[in-house]
Amino acid sequence: MMKIETGAWVVACDGRKALILENIGDAKFPNFCTKETYEQADKPTHVLGAAPPGRSYQSVGNRRSAVDQTDWHDEAERTFLHDLAERLHNAVSTGAAKALTVVAPPRALGMIREAYSPTLRNAIVCEIAKDVVNRPAFEIERLVVQGAVE
Repeated sequence: MMKIETGAWVVACDGRKALILENIGDAKFPNFCTKETYEQADKPTHVLGAAPPGRSYQSVGNRRSAVDQTDWHDEAERTFLHDLAERLHNAVSTGAAKALTVVAPPRALGMIREAYSPTLRNAIVCEIAKDVVNRPAFEIERLVVQGAVE
């Protein structure tokens, strides 16, 4: 069983939504309550970027090739997670949060790790690669505390 101390934060996130839960109980009998919720609107691709893919021309001859189109949804998710990491850094720096557990799908976990500051990295006690952001707080509590995360 994982012990989550009183006042510790559990951050459940993916590329579009984040829940910051705080343990208002104790380590033996945790009680997660929702502290903050963030959600990003999923805009259609034509709103995010509509330019056609670019072309690359060879320096010698008249050959050309297409350049991959930017995945605007991927960029929006990356920006959202980097903003979340900055919010968590500010919470750790001001003392609002002393210990954090991050629960996210593997892809989102990889994106948010890029934005960890050294201060934030030191405050993270555990990372769990699981998509739980759309579950209720009591279920996230059960999964994290009882070690039912697979």
